[in-house]
Amino acid sequence: MSTVLIIGVGDVGQQLALGLAAGGRVRRLVLAGRSPAVVGETAAMVASASDCLVEPVRLDALRQDDVAELLDRTRPDVVVQCAALQGPWALAGRIGPRTQGVLAAGLGLRLPYQLPVILNVMKAVRDAGWTGPVANLSFPDVTGPVLQRLGLAPTLGLGNAGMVLLRARAALRAARPESDLSLIRVLAQHAQVLDVMQSRKPADPGDRCRIFLGEEGLRDDACAYRAPALAPGPRYNPVTVAAALPVLEALLPGGAPLRWSTPAPNGLPGGYPVRIADGSVALDLPPGLDLAEAVAFNERVGQGDGVERIDKDGTVHFTEACRAAVEAFAPDLAEPLAVDDLARRAARLDEVLAREG
Repeated sequence: MSTVLIIGVGDVGQQLALGLAAGGRVRRLVLAGRSPAVVGETAAMVASASDCLVEPVRLDALRQDDVAELLDRTRPDVVVQCAALQGPWALAGRIGPRTQGVLAAGLGLRLPYQLPVILNVMKAVRDAGWTGPVANLSFPDVTGPVLQRLGLAPTLGLGNAGMVLLRARAALRAARPESDLSLIRVLAQHAQVLDVMQSRKPADPGDRCRIFLGEEGLRDDACAYRAPALAPGPRYNPVTVAAALPVLEALLPGGAPLRWSTPAPNGLPGGYPVRIADGSVALDLPPGLDLAEAVAFNERVGQGDGVERIDKDGTVHFTEACRAAVEAFAPDLAEPLAVDDLARRAARLDEVLAREG
């Protein structure tokens, strides 16, 4: 039986813990977070609802030595990184012009909230000499490629492309209940997920997710947009969890092989079809799709998140549309973002958003 370490016990972290415990293949869950009260209550809830051993740990994941020590002490089989300085729904419901400008710029502008914890976790993984799989939930389509430039890429990301897979499967199941839905392969970016979840099919076919059915990879891109519409918000979290749990169970020792779609396998930009077996992850591209084409597609549609390109040293450059969205009140927010400038840029974002009006 396996040990899983979950870093970050917000809503998704809690749901993942409950799902893993209920699945019966995890003997021990280590739940780590900054708030002793939240971690303790989550551990009590999971332990009460399952036969899993649950260990609550107070952890500031920005303290690299503390993360490395926790890895060394617990020796998990899989690490699940769910923490961020600010969640992606933190600005939901705020209507001020600065907030709206930051939202319009794309999630890439808020990379200073999403990157620091997973960056620190991966540094701790390196320092601890830990070689197991790391699954990252924090904006993996972009944080993965940044970390790949630094030699610190997690094994893969969670959500996003897997969510698109589930939406396509739901639409196909409703239309053709007798269909074989055993293999759906998805090429998609985080920037496309909102349209998929709201059933808004882009007018330009080139901007749609690519959906490949069966071994032969028959294209049915439109099926990603045919499931019932779901308005944005934390209600997406159960879909994120449903997309993540099969991946995590496949990564466990002795896990059954899985063909799925995930963000950022080995630090690639965007999401791809993968095969997971024996704790390793390999691409599972359909016939006729080569890696260069797949990467180019994800880099192009990923500009919808405001990211134009990522340099070899991990510096992120933002798109013209992103820069235009904040030009009137904080143009410096869209200047190129270096990895060693994350703390200062996060503080600047805090300042700008606090001065709403």
